[in-house]
Amino acid sequence: MTTQVFGHKSPDTDSTGSPIIWAWYLNEVHGTAAEAKLLGEPNTEAAWLLERWDLPKPAIISDVEAGAPVVIVDTNNPAELPASINDADIRAIIDHHALVGGLKTKGPIDIAIRPVACTATIMYDLMGDIDMPDWIKGTMLTCILSDTLEFRSPTTTDHDKAVCVKLAADLGIDIPSYAAEMFAAKSDVSSFADAELLRMDSKEYEVDGTKFRVSVLETTSPATVLDRKASLMDTMTTVASEDGVDQVLLFVVDILNEESTLLVPNDLVKSVAAKSFDVTAEGDAVVLPGVVSRKKQIIPNLKV
Repeated sequence: MTTQVFGHKSPDTDSTGSPIIWAWYLNEVHGTAAEAKLLGEPNTEAAWLLERWDLPKPAIISDVEAGAPVVIVDTNNPAELPASINDADIRAIIDHHALVGGLKTKGPIDIAIRPVACTATIMYDLMGDIDMPDWIKGTMLTCILSDTLEFRSPTTTDHDKAVCVKLAADLGIDIPSYAAEMFAAKSDVSSFADAELLRMDSKEYEVDGTKFRVSVLETTSPATVLDRKASLMDTMTTVASEDGVDQVLLFVVDILNEESTLLVPNDLVKSVAAKSFDVTAEGDAVVLPGVVSRKKQIIPNLKV
């Protein structure tokens, strides 16, 4: 059977590009039939990646069959994966997030979970000194620049940066210019409805019995999103109800100024802001200077 390679739901650039990278590697280097999949529509930056490197969009799947061979990338959290994931035959996990637990395998598997900013960085190391086509290098470069916010994120390691510099040199790409194109694509959310924006780059987390959908919108034009804050906050109630969570938290990340704005629709979020980030929300939004990373700065600090 063909091995399906996929990342998390609400796929960002890394969860779109890394399955493509690893499926190529399994097919071309290991001779293992593999195919990249997505667990939802890619965000605007991920869609730009596909267009920039002339890549077909992987098929979107909603679940996996029992016994189907799969490789999981960019997550190890069952809540971010198909409902039947523990019935599948998980062959490998490649990730850069904290170990959550809850996945079950049919036998011993290959696991690479490393403290770097991006799954593609790990793949670069695992693949070793092999001849990669430019589109694989370009996909890797895009994933790493996305996850590091062009090295602005505190998740960035020296190794992530060194891999980026090497890939960009091989491709003859100027990193600042290329990243600017990426972030412009990421910032163009005008065609998305409020509910789509709230789910576009989001993950579910539970904090002391309270369930949150933690949404992050990274942009070079935060005003474009904040101009819609009233309708976004109205839609949070519907999204929370439909998704079975208590509250949606939306952080609008200003990439260039390296800060976030948290929308504050009610007293619960006002309390979360105070307890988690030591700020007082006077109105319907509060600025969090220096906060740009969900993985390293938002999730670990959440308190209710």
